[in-house]
Amino acid sequence: MAESLATQLMTEVVPALDRSGGKVTVVGVGQVGMACAFSLLTQNICSELALVDVMADKLMGEMLDLQHGLTFLKNVKINASTDYAVTAGSKVCIVTAGARQREGESRLSLVQRNTDIFKNIIPNLIKHSPDTILLIVSNPVDILTSVAQKLSGLPNNRVFGSGCNLDSSRFRFHLSQKLNVAPSSIHGWIIGEHGDSSVPVWSGVNIAGVRLREVNPEIGTKEDPEKFNEVHKEVVNSAYEIIRLKGYTSWGIGLSVSSLVSSIVKNQRRCCVISTNVKGHHGIKEDVFLSLPCVLGENGVTHVIHLTLTTQEITQLQQSAKTLHEVQAGLQL
Repeated sequence: MAESLATQLMTEVVPALDRSGGKVTVVGVGQVGMACAFSLLTQNICSELALVDVMADKLMGEMLDLQHGLTFLKNVKINASTDYAVTAGSKVCIVTAGARQREGESRLSLVQRNTDIFKNIIPNLIKHSPDTILLIVSNPVDILTSVAQKLSGLPNNRVFGSGCNLDSSRFRFHLSQKLNVAPSSIHGWIIGEHGDSSVPVWSGVNIAGVRLREVNPEIGTKEDPEKFNEVHKEVVNSAYEIIRLKGYTSWGIGLSVSSLVSSIVKNQRRCCVISTNVKGHHGIKEDVFLSLPCVLGENGVTHVIHLTLTTQEITQLQQSAKTLHEVQAGLQL
């Protein structure tokens, strides 16, 4: 038998490895899942990408479409299958699958439908990647992150949700529009629920170390003549408005997720506002997941930042915890 072209072209020194340490899985190839995948690829964050979905034709189509563009990117290995075996050895598993949020529907109303979907997804991911870190994106993200932690049995540091990372980015963007300063130069957090009861930490918003509340003590309140309190309303309504206009959200959350994954696979140890178990923080007694600034590295969530909050902000955060806990109490796992 004649030698193959590859054998004639080059001499093997050692067999090539078929797996790398930078593998990331995305479950769900809808608009959000593909925005996450595209952001990961174009920012050169992962060395291997696995896609999983129940819709085989769409899954294969998305895989081929991405593979055909690899000439213009780094040589990332891209695979896709309806079989979770394709996810084996993943450093991070991103879960975006679930029922889509309808126009005018709150995130909390999605909860039981998506919980039932998770009962199939989470155990299969852990089966093939027992050392993985789970990043939950599906809504309602805070409750589903708690569901994922219980279904997986993983420690809290290895299960977190995208939470208010995007909300905080929206917050900084809207402030940047009012102040004509780059969003990256504005430091401010949205904490609590990724949703209607989120809490803007006006007491800590600063630019170059200058706290805006020291310049304008009324900022964020109803008494503020410049009506900065409208900024948080815009943040809360952002997803609803985008869904009304284009039917779904995608690019913002895709960029947010890729930033979180980068902090893990590159051990960047950046502070991100993500959904983590908050029991014991700021007087919260309920076993719930909510967003607080956390240090995110190669082994997941290593630290939760002790924010200095006002009494009002703490009260709002505690109320958010109670609201989610009441919903969780009715879940059938």
